[in-house]
Amino acid sequence: MKAFILFVLFLPILFLSGAVSADDDCTTPVEGWQSREVLRQQLEQKGWEVHRIKVDDGCYEAKGIDSDGNKFEASYEPTSLDILELKIKFQNGADEMGDREHDKKRDKKMKSKGHKAD
Repeated sequence: MKAFILFVLFLPILFLSGAVSADDDCTTPVEGWQSREVLRQQLEQKGWEVHRIKVDDGCYEAKGIDSDGNKFEASYEPTSLDILELKIKFQNGADEMGDREHDKKRDKKMKSKGHKAD
């Protein structure tokens, strides 16, 4: 009887954990996706070197080197190519703050194109 009560108590937790982990998946139908080549071109226009683009959990995942020489891994929504997540491994002791002047120029450029700055 105790085992049944524990099972009933933990059952909602199991369902909630599944829902939380599914939130970072992309669920749009493949028919509406933009091509990987369009994403590659957008990244290369930023000066990034793209090593690989693959599909992971229904999202595009790109890996490569950014314009500052740092390794990056990013997830994109495949229909809009909106960035969902970005991880950067900074090189040679560089930190997340980076060059402030470079950041200001980037933010100004992004605002002029209608993107949100970090």
